[in-house]
Amino acid sequence: MMFQKVTLSAGLALLAGAALAADFPEELVERGRYVATASDCVACHTGSEDKPFGGNHVIASPVGDIVATNITPSVDYGIGSYTEAQFSDAVRRGVRADGANLYPAMPYTAFARITDEDIHALYAYFMQGVEPIDAPSAETRLPFPFNVRASMIGWNLMFRDTSVHEDEPGKSAEWNRGAYLVEGPAHCSTCHTPRGVLMQEKASQHLAGAQVGAWYAPNITSDPQDGIGAWSKNEIVAYLATGRAEGRAQAGGSMAEAVSHSFSKLGEDDLAAMATYLADVPAVAGTERFGRGQAGNMTAGFRGLDAAPSGLAAGAQVYSANCASCHGINGQGTKDQYYPSLYHNSATAGASTVNFIAAVLNGVDRETADGHVFMPPFGEQVNAFNALSDDEIASLSNYVFAQYGAADHEVSAADVAQIRAGGPTSDLLAWVHAALVAAMILAGILLVAGVMILRRRRAARTS
Repeated sequence: MMFQKVTLSAGLALLAGAALAADFPEELVERGRYVATASDCVACHTGSEDKPFGGNHVIASPVGDIVATNITPSVDYGIGSYTEAQFSDAVRRGVRADGANLYPAMPYTAFARITDEDIHALYAYFMQGVEPIDAPSAETRLPFPFNVRASMIGWNLMFRDTSVHEDEPGKSAEWNRGAYLVEGPAHCSTCHTPRGVLMQEKASQHLAGAQVGAWYAPNITSDPQDGIGAWSKNEIVAYLATGRAEGRAQAGGSMAEAVSHSFSKLGEDDLAAMATYLADVPAVAGTERFGRGQAGNMTAGFRGLDAAPSGLAAGAQVYSANCASCHGINGQGTKDQYYPSLYHNSATAGASTVNFIAAVLNGVDRETADGHVFMPPFGEQVNAFNALSDDEIASLSNYVFAQYGAADHEVSAADVAQIRAGGPTSDLLAWVHAALVAAMILAGILLVAGVMILRRRRAARTS
């Protein structure tokens, strides 16, 4: 008979974990499941659908790829040996059981607001309601010096707020519940707030919109032009529940994941609470993001030509061949707006070109109670259809913006290539490396100067 080798500490942890897990009442586990759903833990910690929470999902960051870890109750490879206090420290402080620091791709800066009661429920769920995956996740390998996790100690001292949510007096119970969900478990600011030089959230531009990998998380403050201040409460709720607010916006990228895995599964009362709070978030002004563009087409610009079309006519040809069958020859979309209109659309009317380019490259895939919404990724070959090149997508983008949205946008092949590669990178790494080189040079100069001074003093003593 073969026996698996188990260390004494691991064995004791396993027994302790099993004993604790057996004591959790089912209603507590279910509450934890709901909190985990509101926190969208599964989206980041699942690399393979058949291994939920088993890790290996790669998160693109401006300083390199970060691999999410196994957070199942596996003792050897997950968090099965964590005490509740260690679990709380990991979730709300960004500190693992072994004392190492997590990277803020794990949104512990937002999760710090989760209440003790919800942390207890989360712990019960992950220890008792999640199947252990006894397989390791890959290691995160960032370039120096970010691979030194101790560097996060200084970042945490400057930017980590460990205060737990407290209801604001004078606000309604619905408003406070919405504030808790938006700022805590749902961690909306992690994506929708722009980052500073050191990758910290800019408090003065809270929820004002930010680049997240290949996508742009838009302004969700109460500004009526660039934000969602002109949306009704029902429209905000509909968007969270389905990923679509007709005539306003459609969810793609990580927001589509959040809708599919998290928001669409929350109770109507909680969605209404989030809508109430978001409608009251202080406005951060921006440009008009809705209501621009009009129906029309430029097919006459490329039909019957002896040579290949150029300029907007080239984009019109790409549109006719790849997009018109779903979005309509005039960009009007389908009658039920399953395929949305391209005019009066936030992806084509706003200040950023990113989300339109990203949608063409990567497609859209979300699933809610309303059904499965899918747009194929034209950045890669799909069945018999070849991938569109960077030049073709740039031409298509320029045509769509000119005809259906913000006509002042101009997209280059280089812009498309950047989004295809995963989005803009940060200059922080180059700055840090430059600072390290400068420090080494300065240290070398000081060392040489010190040696020269020491030699002169010795020479003076012997003369």
